[in-house]
Order: sequence, then structure tokens, then C-alpha cells
Amino acid sequence: MSAVRILVLTSSTGGGHDARAIAFRKWVRKIYGWEVEVRVESMLEDSSPIARFGVAVYNFIQTRAPWLHHPYFCFVEGLSYLNRSKVTLGRGYYEEVIRNYRPQLVFSVHDCLNRGYFQVARKILGKENVRCATYCSEFSGGYGYSRNWVEPSVDLYVSRTQTAADFAVKRFGLDRKKIIVRGHFLIPRIYQERLSAFERHRFITERLGLRADRKIIFLATGGTGANNHLSLLPVIKKYSERYQVLIVCGRNNEAFMRVRQWQRNNPDLSCHVEGYCNEMHLFMQVSDLVVTRGGTTTCSEALHYECPIVFNGFGGVMPQEKLTVKYFLQDRAAALVSKASDLDKLLMSWSRFPDQFGELKKRFRAMRFKDRPSEVIYDLVDLAHEALPVEERPQLKIVGD
Repeated sequence: MSAVRILVLTSSTGGGHDARAIAFRKWVRKIYGWEVEVRVESMLEDSSPIARFGVAVYNFIQTRAPWLHHPYFCFVEGLSYLNRSKVTLGRGYYEEVIRNYRPQLVFSVHDCLNRGYFQVARKILGKENVRCATYCSEFSGGYGYSRNWVEPSVDLYVSRTQTAADFAVKRFGLDRKKIIVRGHFLIPRIYQERLSAFERHRFITERLGLRADRKIIFLATGGTGANNHLSLLPVIKKYSERYQVLIVCGRNNEAFMRVRQWQRNNPDLSCHVEGYCNEMHLFMQVSDLVVTRGGTTTCSEALHYECPIVFNGFGGVMPQEKLTVKYFLQDRAAALVSKASDLDKLLMSWSRFPDQFGELKKRFRAMRFKDRPSEVIYDLVDLAHEALPVEERPQLKIVGD
């Protein structure tokens, strides 16, 4: 067993939390090889049947009824009181993991896995033998920023943006000295696999079978497959001489089959349809705009590759997604559609006045910020390293960056 051990706490409410847990593990392996051990635990699902049911309800609401997330969000906020100093649901499982693995760092990438979890780890291992850290993925503050993100005793709080960090200080009183702002937490290949102009043309024509002379609208979805593709496709079809469509359905086989059937029945709109895929970063690079809900992972990839966002607000915007939508809309750097006719108006306007879309893209591009995920890896591994007794601290070698 490696001397430096890090336990990552995540849960599959949506796909973003797991994506960041995987990104962390991949970056650690890339930078430190096998000198630092990372264990990822889906703590809510694996520790308690009640918590597992809560995760399933969350994903059902996200797919079927986004408006229900408002009462659900208020209910989940109660966990901040339930877990003020201990873990209530699934405590036995969590304690067993801590005792057996004995991590130097407990790193949470989920809002419901901070309060109580850090206190239990310190109680079992001793405060001097473990450090605790949180990565908060929110773009901004306000309604939707869960109080569960902020455990005041945290050793290090990593925020995506300065806006969100300021909110954690102002609203929840988090010590500013504990906060660092490090931007997105995306997997290494996002930064490595950038297409050249030639590769982009070839990817569009050969990999996707689309035309290189028409703009591509990317209808995206998260891993759970929540989407409104069938409502949007007839609208885009009206502008088929200018636009074509790249569609991803996620882990929603029913949606995939229905979209494929629509594609067969409407051959005059150039389409490429996929289910779940791991090439989102390539799709984002060849697209001219993406239609998506306010999931932080998809939106951060869009921002990284400067692909403007049209937010899907069908059925309402979930509280957590409101923070992302607000972040971009406040600078008029994105658009929001709540029904198919809204997208129709947008495409009609952009077709008649192309400069309007050009201005939107310019504002969107201006919001992009540079980030080096390796920096936050150094921060977190150093934090774990200092929890070891001085005589047991290994001299860590960096094998990549």
C-alpha cells in the first residue's frame, strides 16, 4: 500500500461529481504514477439504502420532472443539520472504509459528503493524521448553492470561480484563508486532444458523416440522458440549409431509439446520433453551439473550447443549474430556451443577423479562463503528504505534468 493515500467521496447524482472524481484520479496517476494511491467511493449509494434511494430519486427528477428539484433541494438542505457533527445515513460503512484504508486525505467532490464526514474521519484517525478538502464545482452563488458544500472545519476548500468562493465566505462564513480558486476539474485528455483545422474537417466529414460547410448544433445531455431532442429537432429542420445536428442521448436507450427513428423519417436534416460516448470534448470542438442543461461538466468543456451555450430550460431550471445559467446569462454570454419556439426565434434571428451570434460568441469567449489542473493536484497531494509523520513522509517524484 502506498504511503500517501487519498479517499475521494462522490455520488452519481447527475454525472458531474463522478467526472471530477475520475479526473482527480487520472491527474494523480499522470503526475505521480503509483506513488500516490487514490480510492474513489460512491459513498451515498454504497453506504445506505435510503441514500441510494435518494440518489435514484434525484436522477429520476432530472430526467422526468426538473421542476421537482426545488422541493427536493430544500429537503436535502436539511442534511446540513442532520450531519452537523456526524454521519447519519451509512455511518457504519463509512467508518469501516476509514478504518481499513486509513487515508491521509479525505477529498469530497459532492455537496452531501462534507458535513459530518470530516468529523468522523478525524475522530477515528486523529486530527493530526488526516486532512480534509472539498472541491466545489459551482460557477456562482445564490439560490442553489447548497450549504452542504461548506463544512467550516475543512482544511482546504477548492472553488471553481472567485464568484463562488466569495459567496461561500459571505453567506456561510467560510474562512477565506482556507479557499483557493483553481478553475475546472477536467480529465487530462481535455487539455491534450485539441483538433487542428485539418483534423476538425476530417472528424466532421469522416467520423460524423456531416458536411463541413454547415454549422453544427450539438444537442448534448448528461450521463443520465435527460433531454428534449425530439422537441428541438423539428425546429432545427426548418433551418436545414444552414444547420446540421450532432446528437448525444447518454445512457437513455429509449431516447436513442426514438431519435434514430426520427432521423430515418427526416433524411433532409443532416444528423449524427450517438448514445453514451466518451468523446464529448471532440464533439464540442467541432460544434458551433451546444444546447444543454446547466450541468457544470458540459458547460465547463464548452467554455474551455469556446463553444457557445444555449441552455435547455424545458420544465424549469434546477436549483443547482441556476448557478451555472446565471453565471453566463448575467454577461449575456449565453441564451436560455424554455420551449421549442424560443429556439426557433433564436435561429431565425441568427440566420437573418449573423452578427448577433458573432457578438454572443465574443462575449462567451471573453468569459473563458485558463486553468492548470496540475496545480490543484499539487495542492491536494501536498495536503495529504503533511498528514504523515515527518519520518514517514516519502520524497514524491513527479513523473508527468
